[in-house]
Amino acid sequence: MRILISNDDGYLAPGINALAEALAPIADIVVVAPDSNRSGASNSLSLDRPLSVQRAANGFYFVNGTPTDCVHVALTGMLDYRPDLVVSGINNGPNMGDDTLYSGTVAAATEGYLFGIPSIAFSQGSYGWEHVEDAARHARDIIQRYGATLPSPYLLNVNIPNRPYEQLNKVVATRLGRRHQAEPVIKAFDPRGKEIFWIGPPGATRDAGEGTDFHACAQGWTSMTPLQIDLTHKSQLDVLASGLA
Repeated sequence: MRILISNDDGYLAPGINALAEALAPIADIVVVAPDSNRSGASNSLSLDRPLSVQRAANGFYFVNGTPTDCVHVALTGMLDYRPDLVVSGINNGPNMGDDTLYSGTVAAATEGYLFGIPSIAFSQGSYGWEHVEDAARHARDIIQRYGATLPSPYLLNVNIPNRPYEQLNKVVATRLGRRHQAEPVIKAFDPRGKEIFWIGPPGATRDAGEGTDFHACAQGWTSMTPLQIDLTHKSQLDVLASGLA
């Protein structure tokens, strides 16, 4: 098996290093990740400048761009083969519900899926990297157990609780929950007195009922959510079509 690994926390992040170490015994891996933290980059491509690819001492490749840039460059010009799987993460913190629209971790996996390659985004349920090696080992188990059983291509969003490996014993299929609106921006001033704004924290959970990714992680379970790309609002499409007839 050949696996392309990326993330949005950057090539030096503990999550991607733990994931690469865990997957190396079961696959031929290549890591192509951003040169720095690109959290919240979503599916953005860098179209206003060229991208450079450099190789670190540990063999990882890093790109001066977004997570989507990394996977796109790898698949369309850098690699001379087609990976069997694209894996993104392990992210520092959760990507559940509305987070998936902003997440660079999910975006890297989405780019692989757009090229017809099975893709999985892995995140930890809490910030701080606690038990990240256990999460990486659990991610390997998921790939080995479920990777060949799903219709291909697939796009999975997986959130793993920050727990010891022995306690990561339940994986549940979930749907995305929902958050309330994000908190207001935080106003500040730069050294020259110019007003600046920091994006505020995400909103609290609004839909965290049974069956959601939020509920699963709150129970200490690993959530696995299948994602799709089609954003068409089909019921409104029918209304729109009848109105335009």
